[in-house]
Amino acid sequence: MNATPAPAPAPHPFTLRLALGLVGVLIAALTSGLNDRVSDIALADIRAAIGISYDQGSWIVSGYQAAEVAAMMIAPWFAVTLSLRRFTLGVSAGFVLTALLLPLITSPTLFIALRVLQGLFGGALPPMLMTVALRFLPPPFKLFGLAGYALTATFGPNMAASLASLWTDHVSWMMVFWQVVPAMLVAMLLISRGLPQDPLRPERFRQIDLFGMLTGCSAIALLILVLTQGERLDWLNSPLIAGMLLTALPLLLVFLINEWFHPLPLFKLQMLRRPNLAHGLLGLACVLILGLSGSALPSAYFAQVSGFRTLQFAPLALTVGLPQLLIAPLLAALLNIRWIDCRWMLTAGVSLLILSCLLGTQITSDWARQNFWLLQILQAFGQPMVILPILMSATSVVAPPEGPFASAMFNTVRGFSSIAASTLVEVFLSHREQFHSSILINQAASRGWLMTASGADHASSSLPLLQDGTISSSANLSGFATLVRHQATVLSLSDSWLMLTGFGACLLLLTAILPKRVWPPQTLLQNSSRNN
Repeated sequence: MNATPAPAPAPHPFTLRLALGLVGVLIAALTSGLNDRVSDIALADIRAAIGISYDQGSWIVSGYQAAEVAAMMIAPWFAVTLSLRRFTLGVSAGFVLTALLLPLITSPTLFIALRVLQGLFGGALPPMLMTVALRFLPPPFKLFGLAGYALTATFGPNMAASLASLWTDHVSWMMVFWQVVPAMLVAMLLISRGLPQDPLRPERFRQIDLFGMLTGCSAIALLILVLTQGERLDWLNSPLIAGMLLTALPLLLVFLINEWFHPLPLFKLQMLRRPNLAHGLLGLACVLILGLSGSALPSAYFAQVSGFRTLQFAPLALTVGLPQLLIAPLLAALLNIRWIDCRWMLTAGVSLLILSCLLGTQITSDWARQNFWLLQILQAFGQPMVILPILMSATSVVAPPEGPFASAMFNTVRGFSSIAASTLVEVFLSHREQFHSSILINQAASRGWLMTASGADHASSSLPLLQDGTISSSANLSGFATLVRHQATVLSLSDSWLMLTGFGACLLLLTAILPKRVWPPQTLLQNSSRNN
């Protein structure tokens, strides 16, 4: 942007009725995100209930996520064509209907197919939140709308562990799916009453980017399947993974070329010439990876080292999730102040996340829940301090008619990056754990005296060998193997936190190079009034 703010477009009339409609869209988007995460966490209970194997069960997650991200690409186009209210109500109804049916299905194949269909409906909801925020909110409230969108990345995922443990441990696994019904019914009521009804635009079907939809959705769905199934099937050693990857990459290239030249594309790639938008997409990918340092890594420690169930980890996740209801609007209010540069807030937020990661590298096998409180508090403030400035900076260079293009690109990048980030951390953890296990075992084998007890009475899990080199007992040997595995896990987690600091450093570098100063929408409105 220029150093001086440009006049803002005239704001849309903003009434209580419209505000309730926007709240409805927010509830629908948050519910969609919760459905995805809660069902992933409760997958073991779901598999046991419907009698599905581990390998088959992995496709429940993969199919949903592939369909979800593919839907994010095309949802804004259909929302403009069919009208925002009509489209949002339609996909919400489909989402509720599939949620009602899923627990009643006993066939694994039919269950997976219905889950894929629900992924299509669920993936179409988050883009609607950004679309309505960019279109309907007047400048004084626009940042609060973006704060609501930020909640889908900070609040929802951190609430999932508590809900999953509540349903599976105390109610019924069926509630993992039925939990969405009350919230979605409320959302549909608010949307139907609050959002204005636009006319149908059937003329857009004459310019429909059907080729782009087919190539783009196929490419992104195949890439998601590669990421989610690659580790289980041994990556390129699997003909299925190699075939999907060799199909997805050319399709993605053809899609991008098509989008550049198509008169009515899904993605308006020319918008990436704007540094703030390019920074927003890259920064969003980085922060989604950084966010795993406050969720995936602590949960891995408690599950693999401490032996905790999800319910026991949930309070730590809530430490990040619940404060967002206050922190997000507070940060939006601060960013509405003219002299506050969102780049400095972003830098401060990344610094908090890096500090959290560096503290995490000091992890030991003696850590308990209290050792994580500081890390989680830093995450609770750092995540929204990064996401909200990124959204403000990127959307400031997007004109209202370009909102659907920005929504499609942002949500597709967000959906794909969150899955890629999870895969990266999972694979990195697994390989580093194998590396450290090998090193520890080799070191133990070459220094047998360190595992030798002075007598049979002093033998233990840490000293499983006797003076003559024999094993004191199978229980002690098993205990020693557990100690080695726990230590390898701790070392791999420390490596993972260190790796994530690298992504934080990259985000700081991008912030220093790419984005230009942007001004709060409220400030632009005030300047426009003075000029008139």
